[in-house]
Amino acid sequence: MNRTELKEKALRLLARREYSRFELKSRLREEEEIDDVLAELEAEGWLSDARYVDQIVDARLGRYGRSHVVHELREKGVSEDLIQGALPRIMDAEKDALKSVWEKKFGKVPGDRKELGKQVRFLQGRGFSLDEILRLIGSFET
Repeated sequence: MNRTELKEKALRLLARREYSRFELKSRLREEEEIDDVLAELEAEGWLSDARYVDQIVDARLGRYGRSHVVHELREKGVSEDLIQGALPRIMDAEKDALKSVWEKKFGKVPGDRKELGKQVRFLQGRGFSLDEILRLIGSFET
């Protein structure tokens, strides 16, 4: 595949959704000129890890906790600087997200330890911290 075809393939992928540089590179991995094409796409504004972070954070806020979002960004090869830059925004929305997810899924204080465990496991699976979960559930018990 020549450079023009490679760039067209990358643009077709980017037209569908945002990709991190790492993710797009892995999708086009068989090509030797990929680094040059990716640098060109970044220079032209078609590819942006910062924009990718914004898109992922926007999509995940309200449904997932901090650890889930941060793990997903790291998995996609996003730099730690960009992740650290997004953390304040993620942390601001986390408490509201936790309450919203809990109310939508459960809506009532657990009646016994088994139900408490179920709620805690579910919310931890969504990336919320144990401290925040127990604080939220405890605030409804008083």
